[in-house]
Amino acid sequence: MQFNQYTSLNSILGYSFRDLQLLRQALTHRSFSSDNNERFEFLGDSILNLIVGEALFQKFPNAKEGQLSGLRSALVCADSLVKIARNFKLNHHLILGEGELKSGGLERDSILSDAVEALIGAIYTEVGFDQCRVVVLGWFAEKLNQLSLEAKHKDAKTQLQEYMQSCKKPLPEYTVVQVMGESHAQQFIVECRVALLTQATSAQATNRREAEKLAAAKALKLLNI
Repeated sequence: MQFNQYTSLNSILGYSFRDLQLLRQALTHRSFSSDNNERFEFLGDSILNLIVGEALFQKFPNAKEGQLSGLRSALVCADSLVKIARNFKLNHHLILGEGELKSGGLERDSILSDAVEALIGAIYTEVGFDQCRVVVLGWFAEKLNQLSLEAKHKDAKTQLQEYMQSCKKPLPEYTVVQVMGESHAQQFIVECRVALLTQATSAQATNRREAEKLAAAKALKLLNI
């Protein structure tokens, strides 16, 4: 991909990379090259949690630690990052290996969410924390403005666990029943068993944690919660 093709992406991001090689690396999956976005992803994940955590700390001065943690988890979850990636049309700019392309990697949620974190890491690397924070808060501004302490922001696993505790029943049990695909493109099938249901619920996702949440959500639905 030629560097001049990144012009439109810079506009969408609300940030223009001076070093386009940083942008290219942030969009490069490990299936394409050893010079990929994994290190930027690691860095971006930490920076994102700090930026959002700081914003919540300032927005809700009376919130308890548990409330702030719940709000942050809701904001920086994989679903939120995937929505940002799709709004940015990152699938048009990602650089993947041939095998990953053929297996639908451009639309894979895990690759899209990782790319958003990698972009954050790359922006931080180029301009430092203060400017990176301005950019990232712009991406999350709408969601931040909609947050309140009264709204429910607990994920399905937490809701299901708390419901079972309130019923004085054993906690849900999650089991990985199958792992499919190559190491770089795995799919996990997880079963969730709860004492109040006669049958387990199951779900599939690109990582175990998300599969567990989806299976828990199905259990909540069957329990009419």
